[in-house]
Amino acid sequence: MALEPGRRKAKNRVPLKALVRVASVAAGVQFGWALQLSLLTPYVQELGIPHQWASLIWLCGPISGMFVQPVIGHYSDVCTSPYGRRRPFIVAGAILVVVAVLTIGYSADLGYLLGDDLRNTIRPRAIVIFVVGFWLLDLANNTLQGPCRALLADYTGRDATRSRRANAYFSLFMAVGNILGFATGAYDNWERFLPFAATTACDTPCANLKSAFMLGVLVLLVTTFLSVTAATETPWSPPLTGTHHGHKAATSTTPLLPDKPLAGQSDQEVTNVKTDLEDPEDDDEDEEEVSEALFWELVVALRDLPRIMWYILLVTALTWLAWFPFLLFDTDWMGREVYLGKPTQVETSKKSVLYYNGVHMGSFGLMLQSVFLGLTSLVIEPLCRKIGPSRVWALGNLIMTVCFAGTAVITHYAKVAAESPGYNGPPMPVLIPALVVFAVLGCPLAVTYSVPYSLTATFTEKSGGGQGLSMGVLNLAVVIPQVLVSVGSGPWDELFGGGNLPAFLLGSASALCGGIAAILLLPKPAPGFRSGGLRRTRSSPIP
Repeated sequence: MALEPGRRKAKNRVPLKALVRVASVAAGVQFGWALQLSLLTPYVQELGIPHQWASLIWLCGPISGMFVQPVIGHYSDVCTSPYGRRRPFIVAGAILVVVAVLTIGYSADLGYLLGDDLRNTIRPRAIVIFVVGFWLLDLANNTLQGPCRALLADYTGRDATRSRRANAYFSLFMAVGNILGFATGAYDNWERFLPFAATTACDTPCANLKSAFMLGVLVLLVTTFLSVTAATETPWSPPLTGTHHGHKAATSTTPLLPDKPLAGQSDQEVTNVKTDLEDPEDDDEDEEEVSEALFWELVVALRDLPRIMWYILLVTALTWLAWFPFLLFDTDWMGREVYLGKPTQVETSKKSVLYYNGVHMGSFGLMLQSVFLGLTSLVIEPLCRKIGPSRVWALGNLIMTVCFAGTAVITHYAKVAAESPGYNGPPMPVLIPALVVFAVLGCPLAVTYSVPYSLTATFTEKSGGGQGLSMGVLNLAVVIPQVLVSVGSGPWDELFGGGNLPAFLLGSASALCGGIAAILLLPKPAPGFRSGGLRRTRSSPIP
């Protein structure tokens, strides 16, 4: 059909149903993240790693987030594979996830085959295999998620409306993956459906974890297939001019235009879009190209950082310093301090049963948290416009302060309840407040995933800076606290007698300081402030 006079030329658009399929891979990725968060910290303690050192396994998050994903993003930008720029990395990432999950799931069996004595409380070979699998899983997830986002950007191009819609699909599937993953972690009888998972070296909790991760592999493979077969990705070729050392650093907004129509397109639409590339009117509407900032660029950028960005970095660092102890040990807290259990290799012992009952209940709490996170994300933008983003950020930190401090009160009453004869778990007056803490924390988590990034984008645009580099600098304020918590939270807890409360209470104090700093230091943003929606950091294990 001919275009009406005065109308812009038609764009080469991927159908919306194809964008939905591309975004569906987020459900598979987040399903695995949810299982990793809810089950792996407890499981590694069953293998024999002491509680004070369990946090060290999470060091891979900031390391892979800071180095692996930017490098993968860079090379996927200039990939000349005949299968496209992004899809080879997506498929490779999915394969690595499968290998990592199988390594983790069978770590106890492989350790036993290599000589671990099941009578010992520490299984060194299984621990080594588990840590290798765990780090490989983090590397694989970071390899996978960047190209997934970039593929959506390639298919939506410069159409801001379709880009927002595609990212909304992506966020929706992230929420679905989180809810399904945490629900899977909350169920404790998956081994009934996969009886071969239980072996001599793999008891019931181990078999349940193995079965849950196999289900995660199935979900990831299905969603990856749907994503990479959703639409044609045209191979990219380096431009003949404007090159540097043989290639030009492409961006996620480089047009990918097939010579043949996509599903639902006519030949005329393809002709129109090729002609439209030469339309100078498009130059006035180009959005700023956002690319991954490599680590050395971030270090250089810190020298000329405006004062307001230092304030944002400070509040962000204090906020994440508060978050990470709980994020890494939430289900462990439910098993240890609320249910008064302990991870042991004797699966029938009362302590072990109580501990894993608590872990599964904690996974249920995380599922509730994901629901609250999704609901809160819908009201953040109007709330920021009404009372200001700095106050919204401070309010979120105040909720964190109360919730993390509340874990001490809940722990106290859980210990009192455990003194009653015939104790088989916390009573409802203890369990319900614990679940409320899990659920309510979804509200400030939504704030943490949106307001800092929106403020950074607003002030960067106002000062004329680069968005990609600014987001990379902001990620430093996430990575550094995660390294500090991963290295220091275990010894800090042990210094005060063990358990998780010392790190949680330190997190409460950090959240309070961050909230005060948000009120006192962050100025009112430019009138064009808009909440950017949920943004997952490269290093954070949460959506």
